[in-house]
Amino acid sequence: MSGAVQHIVVMGVSGSGKSTTGGALAARLGWPFIEGDGFHPEANVAKMRAGVPLDDDDRAPWLRALAQAFARNQAAGQGSVMGCSALKRAYRDILRGGAPRVRFLHVHGSRALLEERLQSREGHFFPAKLLDSQLATLEMLGPDEDGAVVDMALSVEDQVDQALRLLGLRA
Repeated sequence: MSGAVQHIVVMGVSGSGKSTTGGALAARLGWPFIEGDGFHPEANVAKMRAGVPLDDDDRAPWLRALAQAFARNQAAGQGSVMGCSALKRAYRDILRGGAPRVRFLHVHGSRALLEERLQSREGHFFPAKLLDSQLATLEMLGPDEDGAVVDMALSVEDQVDQALRLLGLRA
């Protein structure tokens, strides 16, 4: 890829496949992948495990740490891909503060598919019963936000192909 360094947040509610799609996109681009869940403080993880949704105060330090990860990659002249729910525009604004060009790929789909994925997922701290809170919090990308939406029902390969096309990237 030529041009200025950029960073892509693969966003969506839990179960949308943002880590899988983000990892595949990062691999195709040859950029590092940042798993946003790994930046949650233990208190956030414990709260979610207990079935309690995070609030803005819980998310703020986590989002600032993620923005700092972009800043580190930016300083090194390295683009990156991050998996992060980025549910609200205000959260995306914090992430955008980490680098001059932060873009978004929203992996989105039906509630039925989300529920199916969450019910079958093993070993993750996010319980399926919190899906409603995430869907209620979700603010779709605005027309002035730099990003695109892909259908989570597509294969991961097709999602990545579509993302590259919609974001104008070459792998």
